Amino acid sequence: MKKIAILGSTGSIGIQAQDLIKQNMDRFQVTALTCGRQVDRLAEQIAFFHPQVVSVQCEEDAIALKKKVSNVEILFGDAGLLEIARRGDWDLLLNALVGIAGLAPTFSAVREGKQIALANKETLVAGGKLVMDAVRKFGVDLLPVDSEHSAIFQALQGNSQNKIQRILLTASGGPFRGYSLDQLKAVSVEQALNHPNWSMGSKITIDSATMMNKGLEVIEARWLYDVMPDSIEVLVHKESIIHSMVEYQDHSIIAQLGAPDMKVPISYAFTYPDRIQTKVPSLDFFQLGSLTFEPVDMEVFRCLSMAYESIKAGQSYVVALNAANEVLVRQFLDRKIAFVEIQNRISRVLDEHQSVSLHSVSDILELDHEVRGILERWV
Repeated sequence: MKKIAILGSTGSIGIQAQDLIKQNMDRFQVTALTCGRQVDRLAEQIAFFHPQVVSVQCEEDAIALKKKVSNVEILFGDAGLLEIARRGDWDLLLNALVGIAGLAPTFSAVREGKQIALANKETLVAGGKLVMDAVRKFGVDLLPVDSEHSAIFQALQGNSQNKIQRILLTASGGPFRGYSLDQLKAVSVEQALNHPNWSMGSKITIDSATMMNKGLEVIEARWLYDVMPDSIEVLVHKESIIHSMVEYQDHSIIAQLGAPDMKVPISYAFTYPDRIQTKVPSLDFFQLGSLTFEPVDMEVFRCLSMAYESIKAGQSYVVALNAANEVLVRQFLDRKIAFVEIQNRISRVLDEHQSVSLHSVSDILELDHEVRGILERWV
């Protein structure tokens, strides 16, 4: 029986993880859950799983939750997240938080020396070297949950001694694949949220539409697999069947294929190195017919090119890129800015940024806060 703690239990990944757990109650026990403001949904999860401890974002929600549930410890705020991560009353922690909020809990959890299933991109985007140095120091299994990084991780099994020639990250292209820059200027929030293949949270869906999602994955890959950005190539693969590939020095390429369903990478992270049966449909290659690939137009989707440029410019540029993107995606979803202003204003932030040294989580969060303040003042 593996004890699971889920940070971000009411989001898309958290809910799908619980669906998997419900299908395998003989294997998993939920010991901790956290959420932002969806207290009613969290109360339902508590009633089903009976965790030992939960945490919510605000104290007022913690007070309201205490009136709905019993026999569970209720924490709140950033301190609540950190407390759950530090306690280690779990065998595996799933970090399914969205944004920079996931960095500090992951860094704290690494010190417990247990398995971490990571769905929070920003942990490695903002704190890549810091986190991976700690992972090696404490001997942690950091298991990627992103479909692309899970695919790469699976393609690397049995090849730890073999040199990686290239990592080939596949991208669906999102809802605006093939659009010109002029066409992007007119897109709406509803269009941007209408992803053709995947069901995800709103922030990640917008990142997919701008191609920033792929830029963040390039940065993650640089740290997860210790490869330089020039060895990471992005391919638009509209079918979303090949989730990513690894090319070795003999030019053999190993790919991981499957239906576009997050339950596969979640289950592999939960049971690694074993696999369990899922309800994901098997691929019918005859029905698929063909798989296609094309390059990304980086003059139109500038977020991807800016991600590559930020890695080369230095870690503080990456933190600035990520902070600006989080704020601007929210402003777009709130209909305060146009879609193309996301990449336009990120470009302006990077142009004005001056490199600084980052030696700790506090340094990273301080710079993140500073960049957010700049973007809020612009609006």
